[in-house]
Amino acid sequence: MNMNLKLHGRVWLKLDGKNVVGHGRVELLRRIGETGSISKAAKSMKMSYKAAWDAVDAMNNALGTPVVESATGGSKGGGSQLTDTGRRLIKEFESMEIQHREWLEQMSLGLPRRLKD
Repeated sequence: MNMNLKLHGRVWLKLDGKNVVGHGRVELLRRIGETGSISKAAKSMKMSYKAAWDAVDAMNNALGTPVVESATGGSKGGGSQLTDTGRRLIKEFESMEIQHREWLEQMSLGLPRRLKD
């Protein structure tokens, strides 16, 4: 049996069976925080502005409190910033991913042997 057999999985926060927050959305939040712009964050991830906006809107609505706040144009061009909730979400999700990865590694130890026995 292949000794490189490993468990694999991803962390998702779900609401009513629908994916709300995953690795990609957290990366989008991180980049919004870095750039101050949904548009710039979307471009850096090679995604459309609409897809990024829809993802932010879905998180804002599902969590019941905004993770990103946006200001419309004007002389300075508007912009977007993470809320305290958005910053906490990034931190908590990263922690969950680390714990999940450690659990997967632990559960993978000896898996080929356990399946063979």
